[in-house]
Amino acid sequence: MKNILITGATGNTGMEVIRFLYENNTSNHVIAGVRDIAKARLLFSEFPKLEYALFDFEDSTTFDEVLIKTDRVFLLRPPHISDVEKYFRPLMQSFSKHRVKEVVFLSVQGAEKSKVIPHNKIERLIMESGLDYIFLRPGYFMQNLTTTLIHDIRTKGEIVLPAGNAKFNWIDVKNIGEASAILLDNFNKNCHQAFDITGPENMSFEEVTSMINTIIKNPIRYRNVNPLKFYRIKKQDGMKAGMIIVMILLHFLPRFQKDPPISSFYEQLTGNKPTGLATFIQRKKKFFELEQC
Repeated sequence: MKNILITGATGNTGMEVIRFLYENNTSNHVIAGVRDIAKARLLFSEFPKLEYALFDFEDSTTFDEVLIKTDRVFLLRPPHISDVEKYFRPLMQSFSKHRVKEVVFLSVQGAEKSKVIPHNKIERLIMESGLDYIFLRPGYFMQNLTTTLIHDIRTKGEIVLPAGNAKFNWIDVKNIGEASAILLDNFNKNCHQAFDITGPENMSFEEVTSMINTIIKNPIRYRNVNPLKFYRIKKQDGMKAGMIIVMILLHFLPRFQKDPPISSFYEQLTGNKPTGLATFIQRKKKFFELEQC
């Protein structure tokens, strides 16, 4: 039995990883690394065997107490953290100090080709640290529509991004959580490998907006802006500069790249088809309605 630390446990992906570990009857001991243990206990009340530990990427004093009892880590990058050297190098050093050897890192599709994005830097840091690793590289999260982008959708009736007509591959976080749980439980079989995990289709934001409009009462629009204008808009909205830069990199760079390849990895791993975007949008229909004044 291994002690598995799930970072970002109360986020969309972390919650799904934990849920699938228990649904799959994991033989390992699961530790939820969180900033607010009381809140986490409420969220995970259906999992009485789950252990909780204080863990904060931005506070290295929280590392030692949990890592001393950790064998394997599900590692992700919190969306607002872009400074890899400041936050992830100390974490790697703590892994070494406590002899944590095994990491499943939630990266992003194409990370190996783009040295400017944080995911690429974290992948290289993991390899440089001599850790045994699995890199899971998903496409674009469908849940970004109901989290990162939802404020503009519900208050302004638009999606505003510097993405042009670039095609993105859309993947359901539920599919990512299921795959991650399987890889965490079968780490040795997949060690030192990187896997793309994608949904079944590539679509631009214009196409996605049109799809959303087929099922909601008040149509929304996609507004393409240049990176500088996007920065100004989001700065005015109160978004942190680091988060804005990452959003620009993840949405602007694909304009100069080929359409993302579609992978069969999820189906091979689970025996199931990945979620289609239309299914997800129907499932989350209520999120896309404009807030009433």
